[in-house]
Amino acid sequence: MAKAGADYGLGLLWVLALSCLFSGVLMEAYGRMAAVTGETSLRAIRDHLPCGKVFAWLVFAGVVMGQYTCLGGILTLSSGAISEMVGGKVPPFAIAVGISLAMYALLMIGRYSAFETILAFFVGIMTLTFLASVFVTMPDAPTLAKATTPILPKDGKSLLMLAAFVGTTMAAPTFVTRPLIIREKRLTADDIGKQRIDSWFSAFVMFVISGSIVFVATGALWAHGKSIDKILDMAGTLEPLAGKAAVVIFMFGVLAAGLSSIFPILMVAPILLSDYKSGKMETNTPLFRVICLVACMWALVVPALGGNPVAVTIAAQISNVFVLPLTVLAILLLLNRKDLMGAHRAGAFANAGLGLALVFSLAIAYTGGKALLGLVL
Repeated sequence: MAKAGADYGLGLLWVLALSCLFSGVLMEAYGRMAAVTGETSLRAIRDHLPCGKVFAWLVFAGVVMGQYTCLGGILTLSSGAISEMVGGKVPPFAIAVGISLAMYALLMIGRYSAFETILAFFVGIMTLTFLASVFVTMPDAPTLAKATTPILPKDGKSLLMLAAFVGTTMAAPTFVTRPLIIREKRLTADDIGKQRIDSWFSAFVMFVISGSIVFVATGALWAHGKSIDKILDMAGTLEPLAGKAAVVIFMFGVLAAGLSSIFPILMVAPILLSDYKSGKMETNTPLFRVICLVACMWALVVPALGGNPVAVTIAAQISNVFVLPLTVLAILLLLNRKDLMGAHRAGAFANAGLGLALVFSLAIAYTGGKALLGLVL
């Protein structure tokens, strides 16, 4: 988000709006399926769709591979942020090891309610710091008018950013794991309205948080003809405007953004396995602990190799878009099964939203593949 704002101003904000809109559509759809049927995503795909077992394993593999690809980049970004905050006195890899150990210790609590509280804390800090930064970096009216001109990505660099935008916000795990949360909350068909409000409110907050980061980068960097190549590039620009305290606050926001992503990514594989096997979230089993430990060790590979954390994170986020079409197609088919959904099956409005989401996801997957191919060649 910061890189896009620095390079393109608010020109790609329309992509973010579409991504968050379709995120709301998919969260509501998966939530509705879970509330009506009591079933979880992979189990429902396995039991109710043609070639269900293969379909479910493809979704599982796509989600986990996409998330694990992002994991090292986000850990690199988070450890780099702390290292830059302390003036480089502590090596980023040592910090990365510390973050991994801390996250693993939190995961050993093993209760969903505790996980929800931890994530709410991180997201709360992230939201407050980035929204506060918007007012600090507010550009003047002529600059703002120029920054809001929509951009249609054409070159490899802008296509890369477009795919990363969607990979960050319209992320498949958000939808696929939602039925597990619906079950934890014990929501039923009587609570469809409640879960619908929750879905759209979540999508709105996602847009506000992400948009605020783009806005801050526009005011702090784009307006001054600067780009972002390392984490402190944007924070450093805030210092003349609001002092060192603003830099510290902003960096805490960056760190909260990283940790709020690392924490759920570490447990995505074991909870999806329990989804497939038992149709419920199992976070106290030996398998959960072992897989989370493996994920923590895997996360350290990218920080150990080094590299620019900003570039690594952007490239990694694109990996999320390739499984998107499968997850959209799955819920489109499930919601249209009358034997499964009964009176709550998808109507014209839901089908239109899911159909557009499918087209959008296919276009973004193609764009991401094209952008990555351009990087390789």
